[in-house]
Amino acid sequence: MQIIPVASGKGGVGKSLLSANLAIALGQAGKKVLLIDLDLGASNLHLVIGHPNPKAGVGTFLTGESKFEDIICPTDYDNVSFIAGDSEIPGLTSLKVSQKNELIKSFNKQESKFDYLILDLGAGTHLTILDMFLLSPQGIVVTAPTVTATLNGYLFLKNVMFRMMYNTFKKGSAGYKYLESLKKDSLSLQRLYIPKLVEILEKEDPEGTALFKKRINEFHPRLVLNMIDDPKDADRAQRIRRSCQQYLDLDLDHLGVIYRDTLQDKALSSRLPVIVYKPQSIIGQAIYRIAEKIIQSETLKFDDNYDITQASDTSFEIATEEANDDFGQKMAYIEELAGTGALTAGELAETLKQQQYELTRLKNENNLLKKKLLEAAAKGFKV
Repeated sequence: MQIIPVASGKGGVGKSLLSANLAIALGQAGKKVLLIDLDLGASNLHLVIGHPNPKAGVGTFLTGESKFEDIICPTDYDNVSFIAGDSEIPGLTSLKVSQKNELIKSFNKQESKFDYLILDLGAGTHLTILDMFLLSPQGIVVTAPTVTATLNGYLFLKNVMFRMMYNTFKKGSAGYKYLESLKKDSLSLQRLYIPKLVEILEKEDPEGTALFKKRINEFHPRLVLNMIDDPKDADRAQRIRRSCQQYLDLDLDHLGVIYRDTLQDKALSSRLPVIVYKPQSIIGQAIYRIAEKIIQSETLKFDDNYDITQASDTSFEIATEEANDDFGQKMAYIEELAGTGALTAGELAETLKQQQYELTRLKNENNLLKKKLLEAAAKGFKV
């Protein structure tokens, strides 16, 4: 069974669209597919595939109301089964380590029943999302040619690499201690590229570093560039790949591009996947090409010692969603992308303007809140 986690650093780039249509395309090719909505708290994958509003899903399984076998539902599409996320849980960040591990073990038990397990993950870089993405060396990152989508896609992959690194060095090892010391200076950590960090770790912990380098070689995430309007937009995929190679020491496979098409909105309103609504459409043909590449690809696995259920429940501060929303840290990543060439000068200027606008808006909101609090206090309210 090939596990295919589908993730994105930013919401709204078509991650669920790809997951649902890819599952159906693989099913049409005679492959047994289990599609799982892991965007908990914001689950909408059932709408994309036209599935009735689910009464049971991942949430009811984790709360003990349902057995895992009972939440696997058939769909109207050949060879495709579905597990809803439902809204029993507010989000992936709320999952306890024990709950995450229970899910992972249940996934692995499906090995003999399905050819593909497609996990539609939530957007962002919460630890559970990173660990679910690392269930397979062949996860898919979906991004778009906009500046913010590119930024967040690169950021997601960098967080994944740090998470893998953190889980490779055992607690108490020289490498682990060095990584712990780096957590005290998150700004320096952000600007430290993986190849340089590996050089340092090689001196501190040769054995652990050798294992990490082995896992980098085993790791082959795949990129899908969605919502492109012009053939020139496809160049962004190559820029992301070059940046990942140079600054993350990561080989990113390019799985394909998908053009923007209003047809997907019509299909969604009809509660039909695009490749069912109009299989000959540009989006439909792009999905079929991606599915064919996946069918032709070899199923890869990490070494047997890499057990994500033993992953630490702590990680670099860089991997927290709160850090992504911090203005200063966002600017550090923009500087990094500018240096790698993933952003042109014009795109950098556009992003700087957007960041400045966000900062001004937050300051205004803060001042308004302070004013209201002072007014409330003057009227005798406790604040």
